Amino acid sequence: MTATAHHDVLVIGGGNAGISLAARLHRYGVTDIAVVEPKDHHLYQPLFSHIAGGRAKASEAIRSQASVTPKGVEWIHDAALVVNAAADTVTLESGEQVTYNHLVVCPGMQLDWDKIPGLAAAVHSPFGASHYDFELAPKAWTLLSSLKSGTAVFTMPSGPAKCAGAAQKPMYLACDYWKEHGVLDKIRVVMVQPYPSIYGVPGVDEELNRKIAEYGIELRLNSELTAVDPLGRTVVISDNAAGTTEEIRYDVLNAVPPQSAPDWLKATDLPAPGNDGGFVQVNPETLRHVRYPNVWSLGDAAATTNSKCGGALRKQTKVLAKNLMDARKGAPLTAKYNGYAVCPFTVSGSTVVFAEFDADYRPMPTIPKIPTWKESRASWVVDRDVFPQVYWNLILKGRA
Repeated sequence: MTATAHHDVLVIGGGNAGISLAARLHRYGVTDIAVVEPKDHHLYQPLFSHIAGGRAKASEAIRSQASVTPKGVEWIHDAALVVNAAADTVTLESGEQVTYNHLVVCPGMQLDWDKIPGLAAAVHSPFGASHYDFELAPKAWTLLSSLKSGTAVFTMPSGPAKCAGAAQKPMYLACDYWKEHGVLDKIRVVMVQPYPSIYGVPGVDEELNRKIAEYGIELRLNSELTAVDPLGRTVVISDNAAGTTEEIRYDVLNAVPPQSAPDWLKATDLPAPGNDGGFVQVNPETLRHVRYPNVWSLGDAAATTNSKCGGALRKQTKVLAKNLMDARKGAPLTAKYNGYAVCPFTVSGSTVVFAEFDADYRPMPTIPKIPTWKESRASWVVDRDVFPQVYWNLILKGRA
């Protein structure tokens, strides 16, 4: 164990949550902030779907971690290994121990490829990919755009997932491309969805079902991928409602893996006792830990009930920053996160269905009188062109 360092605010995770929060806190006057992040690059994940659908280049979604770390914030190029919240310490993989006044835990989620037999091998085979992996997203488009006939299978896992609706996006983009090139009627498209409807938000479901019918997609509801044979190019789909299984041979598989809290986080006492999900037990409104008042969490690693997505995170960042500042002064916490989430569905190469909803999947439009859940060219421009610029130039600088 090396000598102990100390920081006023220690943030675990240098993704969207960690960087945008650190930037905002620094703007609010916190001068001693450190972010623990082992990776040397930073990714804008909403563009992964566009990359897999041939509407963006991989280079648009990546920056160096050094370039996005706010000036005045220390970047600890290491990974968290152990958190002892009772002692206010974090042990890093290097052996260094860091103490803190306040700890923010936002390392995101891990992709659990091995939970489905054969999946890891399948997505690295010549016929499989996954746009949830930055390295595999360009490959997804190569496979999809090259397909002229055959079967394409798209899957979404059950359980928590980062921006779960993104599982569908490359499918719509590919169908629109195949339609434009006159081969859609020669391609069987299967979408595996673990829930009883395509997404669960009134209005949005109707729009998505209309596009599914337009493209002739076979929708498997209440179903999930349970096994893959990458050599035989077959998937096993389990219908959880009927208790049956179906085997489908594919020519292209684009699969989204199961996801969970990082294993090291599950091993701490930050999750709720007996909660094998491993997410940090916070008050879902204030984002403060329910047992450790100087521990906070937001984003994918927080045990909140909202859909895990960047739109939710943007709201959470403002709430947590204000509440942490109040807590440092011993003042009551007044800011509350209302469960807002958003998912822009790219339903064609030029249109988007914009879903805004609360933690119970009830519509929650930012502009109530404008039906943003309707397929729209304007929503495409916002999602594809405006949001990336807002992310790199405003959100990561704590200004949006």
